[in-house]
Amino acid sequence: MTDDRLIVALDVPNALEGLQLAEQLGASVGFYKIGLGMLTGGGLALANELKTEQGKRIFLDMKLFDIGATIEAAVRGLAQFDLDFLTVHGDPHVVRAAKEGASGKPMKILAVTILTSLDRADLDAGMIKSGDLPDLVAERAGRAFDAGADGVIASPQEAAMIRALPEAKGRLIVTPGVRLEGSALGDQKRVATPAQAIADGADHIVVGRPIWAAQDPRAAAEAILSQLRG
Repeated sequence: MTDDRLIVALDVPNALEGLQLAEQLGASVGFYKIGLGMLTGGGLALANELKTEQGKRIFLDMKLFDIGATIEAAVRGLAQFDLDFLTVHGDPHVVRAAKEGASGKPMKILAVTILTSLDRADLDAGMIKSGDLPDLVAERAGRAFDAGADGVIASPQEAAMIRALPEAKGRLIVTPGVRLEGSALGDQKRVATPAQAIADGADHIVVGRPIWAAQDPRAAAEAILSQLRG
């Protein structure tokens, strides 16, 4: 039985390469993330293939943001694909609209708090209000939960703070920005090891480059899974 706490990000150029990577990983991985970068490369077709033909779970990482009516319509359309997770930005009006669009379907709506590639300087450049970044993440998470989010996306460094929120009871915390000890950070700025992320309250970790860029992706995935199991 696969350990679905690990979600592998298929951040490769197209669906064909995504399918090849999934074949390399085989039974060791049961949950995949397909992001915006692959949408024009056959991402939805790949999601359908992995879900219906291989029985994999699918996390569609679109980070949707728009007016409520547009979000509701987009999510209603995506919900027809029988996906497991879908991301939207954590603004309450977006979350509420997404939940309405997903009504009657099992697809869970995950709210993005603050991207794990950002730090305080980036927030200043984007004119985001002052304050320590972890506090802002926790505040956005709480508001997203109040709006009905099934879970949130946050860096592992904020997982414990979010898990301690009363609103977080029964909700999911999914953490990208996970790296093995000594791994290159890539474009991530707020990271932790797989075991630490889970210990701090994450339900799932999302790992991309350390697996798909490895010489042996399956061995890399199994090393991460070994850490999760202690």
